[in-house]
Amino acid sequence: MKTIYIFIILVLSVLTTIGKSYGKDQLPVLRGPYMGQTPPGLVAEPFAPGIISKEGWELEGVFAPGMQEFYYTTRFGEGKPSMIIGFRQQNGVWNKYIEFKRTGEIVFSPDGNRMHMAKGYKDRVGDGWSERKSLGPLFDTKDFGIMRLSASSKGTYVFDDYKTDVIRISTVNGKKRQPPKDMSAIVNTGKWTAHPYIAPDESYLIWDSERDEGYGESDIYISFKQKNDKWGPAINMGASINSDRWDAFATVSPDGKYMLFNRGIDEDNKNVDIYWVSAQIIEDLRQKHQ
Repeated sequence: MKTIYIFIILVLSVLTTIGKSYGKDQLPVLRGPYMGQTPPGLVAEPFAPGIISKEGWELEGVFAPGMQEFYYTTRFGEGKPSMIIGFRQQNGVWNKYIEFKRTGEIVFSPDGNRMHMAKGYKDRVGDGWSERKSLGPLFDTKDFGIMRLSASSKGTYVFDDYKTDVIRISTVNGKKRQPPKDMSAIVNTGKWTAHPYIAPDESYLIWDSERDEGYGESDIYISFKQKNDKWGPAINMGASINSDRWDAFATVSPDGKYMLFNRGIDEDNKNVDIYWVSAQIIEDLRQKHQ
């Protein structure tokens, strides 16, 4: 009898453990805002642990404007291509609705009608997306190794370049797109400077870089636009976000309430999770460094 009792306890324990992690096609019913997740405070937490953030490689979590869609990048095995997985909330329930090969980091235009992907983009067409289109010769050139391109409501583009380890900016003057130029040393200092995100109103810029004063590997930095329309100093976003591991790929949810980013869980970044934190930390830093 004692042996049977112990066996039942062990089986229940295993089933409980299995129930906390889901395969790519086996998800619990997710209802409500933010894919049914309890929002974090001012200390970063894993996003959807055991559901989205689990053992393996999950990158670039981003909500689309309207907060009814969520996208992230993963790959189903070593050496396999990176894939974009998209979820959509319908009748209050989140379901996977799209999967396609990754050709650049996804960042949405502020109106939600364009999905930027490195040197290209997709436009909304009905209930889906167009084929990927080129941004044109100013950007779609062999000279640039763009990973992420972020756009403001004014049409300003900010993008990285893994070939030269710099972040560039391209504004719109009237209706004419201006050629990209390197941002100043405020941004382009350190190593692995990449993955910019510009606020829709251009009030701040977030990126990641490995700098001597950082916490370890790449840290996430922010710069606020000053009254003279210049960018203020680079501010390390602090220990509630940055760690002694790799922290990168930050975006802010379109409702302005949360920042999502990536953190390497192991030393070689084979296990990477999506984290999120209250965007109040941005306002706190703005007040502190104003």
